[in-house]
Amino acid sequence: MTNKKQKKAIFYLKIFGTILMLGLVLLFAFRNTILDKVIHRIDAKLDREYQCNFTVQKAEFKGLTNLEFQQISLVPKHADTLVSIKELKSSVNFWKLLIGDIQLGKLVINKGFFQLVKTKNGSNFDAFLHSKKEKDKNDEVNYAKLLNRISSKLIDLVPTDMKVKGFAFKINDKGNKVVFDFNQLTLANKKLTTLIQVTSDKFSQQWSINGFADPRDRKADLTFANAKNDAIKIPYLNDKFHLKSGFKSIHFNLDNLAMNSGELHIDGYTSIENLFVYHAKIASKDVVIKNARFNFHWIVGERFVALDSISTLQLNNIKCGTFLSYTNEKDKVYSLKLKIPKMKAQDFITALPTGLFHHFEGMEAQGRFSYNLEFEYNNHMPNNLIFDSKLKPEGLKITKYGEADLNKINGEFIYRAIDKGKLQRPILVGESNANFTPLSAISPYLQKCVLTSEDPSFMIHRGFINEAFKQSIVKNIRTKKFTRGASTISMQLVKNVFLTREKTLSRKLEEILLVYLLENNRISSKERMLEVYFNVIEWGPNVYGIGEAAQYYFQKKAFNLNLNECLFLGTIIPRPKGFMYRFDSQQNLKPFAVQQNSFLTKLMLRRNILTENDTIGQHIPITISGDAKFFLKQNPTTTETDSISVDEF
Repeated sequence: MTNKKQKKAIFYLKIFGTILMLGLVLLFAFRNTILDKVIHRIDAKLDREYQCNFTVQKAEFKGLTNLEFQQISLVPKHADTLVSIKELKSSVNFWKLLIGDIQLGKLVINKGFFQLVKTKNGSNFDAFLHSKKEKDKNDEVNYAKLLNRISSKLIDLVPTDMKVKGFAFKINDKGNKVVFDFNQLTLANKKLTTLIQVTSDKFSQQWSINGFADPRDRKADLTFANAKNDAIKIPYLNDKFHLKSGFKSIHFNLDNLAMNSGELHIDGYTSIENLFVYHAKIASKDVVIKNARFNFHWIVGERFVALDSISTLQLNNIKCGTFLSYTNEKDKVYSLKLKIPKMKAQDFITALPTGLFHHFEGMEAQGRFSYNLEFEYNNHMPNNLIFDSKLKPEGLKITKYGEADLNKINGEFIYRAIDKGKLQRPILVGESNANFTPLSAISPYLQKCVLTSEDPSFMIHRGFINEAFKQSIVKNIRTKKFTRGASTISMQLVKNVFLTREKTLSRKLEEILLVYLLENNRISSKERMLEVYFNVIEWGPNVYGIGEAAQYYFQKKAFNLNLNECLFLGTIIPRPKGFMYRFDSQQNLKPFAVQQNSFLTKLMLRRNILTENDTIGQHIPITISGDAKFFLKQNPTTTETDSISVDEF
């Protein structure tokens, strides 16, 4: 009985083997016919879905797995050619091909180009930017499986043996042209060698990418540099975005890319040497980072993407532990954690990128510090946002200041505002100036109004208010715009006295660091800081300091201002040059301005800053009697501040 079953099984195996062999023979015999049909099918699909013509002048198999193509082109209708290849030779994994996967083993390309062309009428790649299939919103994508599938298909298209010569990648963005000409690209025995001629309207360079690459084992170790050992300049970005950038070399290492227990793990590092960047919104000069390194361990799960906490970011000598995650289950949750372990303050200062903190250049410090930042945002619970920033100093002390000498705030100094990039008239901050007004000579009402509207906790905080930062972040996320800041009086003071008014990333970062030093090293008293603030801020067109402002509006000394006048002055600080738009043609405050004053008064009463007796006579309207009357007589029709909300307070 057993022998009969064995004979029967052998018989069926023979039949299966015969059929398989016959199929392979037929496949081999008709392989070129099948290849032609595949090409026609691809051409029909590209024509139907992307309005492109795909043509191959000659295509044939050489043996069972080697393919040769002549004159390949992909041309969008009514647009420039997207791809053109004179000759392409390749081999494919036969067994992978049987199950529908394409895994290239060898690739030879001889002459051709891939170009992206954009004109005022559109581009030659517009059709490929939009998906032709609508995704069911109820379908939940498994991030790990999706990314693994995409990466696998892309890596399978990278051959293990490659030789490319005379192939160019071209960009023409409305006349802004760049050509990357691959004079040499060779991958053999897992060693990659390239030589790329880069040509733009401004310069020409030779780039090289060399190193180890094993697409089947998903590993790589590559160095990207200038073939002549000069700095690499990045083309296109300057003409397109006014961004100048470059570097000496980039090292990229991919050590692991694999699924493990349903999660995709991506491990490796990348480092860059002598990176330089210039943009008017970053800093006023080149920002240079000598060395930076990012050790990454990404984990992609079914519904989350995370940069694991073992990942590190190093900027010169500043090392930072990094955690980043995005989870999309019932809620969308964004998380960020940064940790700078204990380090010397001087090492931190010298490690700062040059050009980004030029006010710190030459500064010297003693002591150590550590820093932790924790951020978490849930889109369904925005008010539960977590923002916790902690700097822990140990014997931190500034022994020598750089360009920003914070000590000058304690004595007489010259202040010059900058308006629209131009230096304004010099103002002496000190007793030698007749308009200088000591804090004791400023109306208590004005002090209360300004503190309540601008920074209620100024006298007790150390430069920053975490809760204000939280509210600012929540509002900016909701509106998807940077519409609200969290500026304290300390920050406004540093910005006015020690920094320029330029709206750059550099200025904002310097402001944060200088505020911390000013407040936490007790360089100046709160009273002196407030006194200087009142004497330097802008109160109107070419009006600086409360001494000038009291005369300009009311022909009074600052100490003699009444509550209504102080409410007016306190509410124009955000837009002092637009004060005239708060008045109607009869030179009375408009309803929105009256509403703001009323709101601010009630707020101070509720906080016991004012008493009911303080508000006696508040119904009497204010009268502008100083030189500011000139602007009111012009009877402006613009109402740009009518939209100001009491929420600003």
